Amino acid sequence: MNSPEMREKTAAQLQVAAGRVSQMTAFVGLDGFVDDILHVVDKRESAEKYVRLPTIAQYAERLAAAAGRSTNVELVSQLTKLGGNGPIMANALASFGLKVSYLGILGYPNLHPVFAEFAGRAEVHSIAEPGYTDALEFEDGKIMMGKHQSLKQMNWENIKSRFGNDKFAGRFGSADLVGFVNWTMLTYMSDIWSAVLKEICPAMKGPKRKLFIDLADPEKRTSADILHALELIARFQQYFDVILGLNEKESYEIGKHLGLKTNNSTPDGLQKLCQEIHQRIPVDTIVVHPTAFALASGADGTAVVKGPFTPKPKITTGAGDHFNSGFCLGKLLGFPTSSCLLTGVATSGFYVRSGQSPSITDLTDMLRHWPA
Repeated sequence: MNSPEMREKTAAQLQVAAGRVSQMTAFVGLDGFVDDILHVVDKRESAEKYVRLPTIAQYAERLAAAAGRSTNVELVSQLTKLGGNGPIMANALASFGLKVSYLGILGYPNLHPVFAEFAGRAEVHSIAEPGYTDALEFEDGKIMMGKHQSLKQMNWENIKSRFGNDKFAGRFGSADLVGFVNWTMLTYMSDIWSAVLKEICPAMKGPKRKLFIDLADPEKRTSADILHALELIARFQQYFDVILGLNEKESYEIGKHLGLKTNNSTPDGLQKLCQEIHQRIPVDTIVVHPTAFALASGADGTAVVKGPFTPKPKITTGAGDHFNSGFCLGKLLGFPTSSCLLTGVATSGFYVRSGQSPSITDLTDMLRHWPA
């Protein structure tokens, strides 16, 4: 499902809604990283010229060949940028024109300089030092090498003492979209969710708003931790329309812990898995985004939308977070699930080609001039 007629209809709806978007608010957190985007050298031809190692499989072969010996790996920095699921998603939402408040770990007591431009676009609050990621990018994916010592500082006590309980309750209780991302790396996130469900949610009033949650590659967490997190996510549905976002690998991981079959990677197989996950996690929407397409199970049924896949992206780190921002934009505007998927894949497609977050105008242009 991704016809020229569907793209034109969605582009026209976005164009009409641009004024509404600028009045919407988002409260996002809670991580923060400094990302160094790196290429691995295959052959060094001169002081200025080298050939990049193109695939993860070739990198794995080189490392495996060094077992019992040793080897030298040269990394060439391409870009140092803000990182973390939260800052990237929040930055993308701000590029659409939303009024964004961000709470995370971006430097303490002063912001790290890499977040300065982001702080000019959004209301940014930081309660700890950021993590650091070496992102080795290949044509077929990326390897994220993280340094996470500071992430344990993101906990409920520090939120209350360094940000403020009333301030948190105010942002959380009023934003049109709340985003809790990177559960896997933030080891106190489940404790934060439990505290919010107990201390903040019962006092909220008004209509249900949107809550987006991204687990972020939970492979290294225990089954008990994952199942507890899923239980907490389902409890938020009482207060929000909850969207749980998963990439392809994460959908298999969650399916495995829920006792589901996860051996069919076709679009039909992933759609069936998405539906079965949705049956077991009673939230508003489950969305899964592989690299070439995306699918979701929502209140209006399931949908699959093909994306503008490119085999040679300019950047891949942050593509999933951009998809999430585009999908949430569609949800905030009341689009059907299929159109939300389209705004998601168009947002990530624009980003991986340009290295920039799209505006609403960029998004409508992308939809109207779809890449071959």
